[in-house]
Amino acid sequence: MTNRIRVAVVFGGRSNEHAVSCLSAGSVLRNLDPEKYEAVPIGITTEGGWVLGGAEVAALRRKDDELPSVDASGTALTLAPDPQRSGSLVALDDPGAALGSVDVVFPILHGPFGEDGTLQGMLELAGVPYVGPGVLASAAGMDKEFTKKLLAAEGLPIGEQVVLRPGVATLSAAERERLGLPVFVKPARAGSSLGITKVDDWSELDAAIAEARAHDPKVIVEAGIVGREVECGVLEFPDGRVEASVIAEIRMPDDDAPEFYDFDTKYLDDVCEFDVPAKLDDEVAEQIRELAVRAFRALDCQGLARVDFFVTADGPVINEINTMPGFTSISMYPRMWEATGIDYDVLISTLIETALARGTGLR
Repeated sequence: MTNRIRVAVVFGGRSNEHAVSCLSAGSVLRNLDPEKYEAVPIGITTEGGWVLGGAEVAALRRKDDELPSVDASGTALTLAPDPQRSGSLVALDDPGAALGSVDVVFPILHGPFGEDGTLQGMLELAGVPYVGPGVLASAAGMDKEFTKKLLAAEGLPIGEQVVLRPGVATLSAAERERLGLPVFVKPARAGSSLGITKVDDWSELDAAIAEARAHDPKVIVEAGIVGREVECGVLEFPDGRVEASVIAEIRMPDDDAPEFYDFDTKYLDDVCEFDVPAKLDDEVAEQIRELAVRAFRALDCQGLARVDFFVTADGPVINEINTMPGFTSISMYPRMWEATGIDYDVLISTLIETALARGTGLR
């Protein structure tokens, strides 16, 4: 047991996806092989405080409609006391020192201030290996504007969009004409479908922009695309191989279900159905898998990514890339790899071993 690899699982964070990160971390921590790994759970509060928690993470789960969170006071922190330690929480005045004492970091943070290259940059400076893409890919993957610019530069199929930067209130008449209706209004740098509104009439546009700007001052307005919503996981192995998983499809069969896969649908409601693998022609499925790997390379990703598509009458169109997809018990990324033949615990081990093999620095 003395030769176990010390893995810091960092979760929570300052973004609006704080609770989802806590759920993902709970799943990762429960599936770390205790014979191989020593888990070091580190929570980040919504205010940015870092706390070291105990080893018991059973409470990092959804309870009815309540989602977990990290609270430095301990009153709402979901980490229970570890009998081998004095108390359940230790405030980290120097997070870098704590991270420097581990072998590898699993930054299971979603959204800005964690998934966007900020934490990755700190780990590069500290020389600590970490799971997932580096600074460039994390930053580009978080920003929907630059994701599509990089994909377009590689000739990959993407939809139409308009970027509204701070100070630009709304779309011009020409932009409305080009995009048509419906459109989807989104924060440029957010995930988990937070702040997204479907607009079917231009009278709804300003309210939708305001909702998106509550999450991010930069807003994306995308043309609606008619097609089936599918996802594909990409995984890098320790020897450098990059492979794509089977395809998964998300369906909402209930007539009362939301018009798109929003936050409540993902994490609180039980209205979706999933096909893993998706019912697609072999030729289309293989095309999606090839496009997913090409998108992974276009952003210079490492470790993992989930690539989301629309399957249209004219072929697959890439919607977005998630460089640290959800790892909850219902998340599609681990589901797709399980259907491909890689169980959850093996998937976690592969990601950690790939991070250790890659190391840090220019590569």
